[in-house]
Amino acid sequence: MLKFKPIILLAAILFAVTLLIPSLLVLPFMEEKAGGKLGEELQTEAKEAAAMPTADSAIEVAVYRTALSKTEKLPLDDYLIGVVAAEMPAEFELEALKAQALSARTYYVKQMLSPNKVGVPEGAQLNDTEIHQVFKNKEELKKQWGTDYKWKMKKIADAVKATDGQVLTYDGSPIDATFFSTSNGFTENSEEYWSNSLPYLRSVESPWDLKSPKFRSQEVKTVAEVESKLGVKLPNSAEIGKVISRTSGNRVAKIDIGGKVLTGKEVREKLGLRSSDFSWELKGNNVIITTEGFGHGVGMSQYGANGMATEGKNYQDIVKHYYKGVEISDADSMLNKVTAKK
Repeated sequence: MLKFKPIILLAAILFAVTLLIPSLLVLPFMEEKAGGKLGEELQTEAKEAAAMPTADSAIEVAVYRTALSKTEKLPLDDYLIGVVAAEMPAEFELEALKAQALSARTYYVKQMLSPNKVGVPEGAQLNDTEIHQVFKNKEELKKQWGTDYKWKMKKIADAVKATDGQVLTYDGSPIDATFFSTSNGFTENSEEYWSNSLPYLRSVESPWDLKSPKFRSQEVKTVAEVESKLGVKLPNSAEIGKVISRTSGNRVAKIDIGGKVLTGKEVREKLGLRSSDFSWELKGNNVIITTEGFGHGVGMSQYGANGMATEGKNYQDIVKHYYKGVEISDADSMLNKVTAKK
């Protein structure tokens, strides 16, 4: 009996190996099939998530294209992409672009809830100029950006999507989310440039703007042009005018020019200056004008927002710095009112 045990043992081993080999051969293919199925499921889920409608996409915007004299209709998210692309450089930090998208959406909702529609024909909600918000569609942006179109469009679309359905509110209502390019180091109280005093549009420090390429500018105008546009007679002295007072944002509030008192805003707008923070000097028949900042100075500074983002601040930090006491709110109920008003 002992002589046959090795033979029996060998047979048993061979039998076991015969059973195991098919299993070992099939196992990798089973895993590959399972893995492939899982990958397909994940891809399907990702596509479904990307295709899901957003709060913005459910709203239709009617924007009047002034150069074409026609009204263009498109989803709110596409409109916001066109506004952000036209109003802020795509090279800016993503968080700054998100802040711009949030301000742009808030501006739109505020306009739609307002009974007064200025600067638009029947059937349009707002136009594509600075009267409302500058807007460019995708075809225009393709021509403008050329080979950079793909990455710039994706970046701005991501910024809009990240703030989907959000608006800035004060006491539960959407704010006037005004913005401008570059401050002189401070933003302005609303009533010091416009007529209304709004609690969220307060003067705040904005030191990041000092690094903006648009911070300081100089231009030359003739004495005759300045006198004609301002309706004054310039004194024949080194001091053209005497600044009577300055605003909280250190811009010219009032200035006396040859006995006529003008506001800094009046001087800026009549002479087409970049800012109401200006100084000037007489040289022969010319007036050399130096300005600091670019824009009206009320609300969010775009270059300031980018400076904050560069330092690691997120879009919530940015908007709450420039718009005092505001909340970031869900716009569903407000967007429903916009839809109901159509």
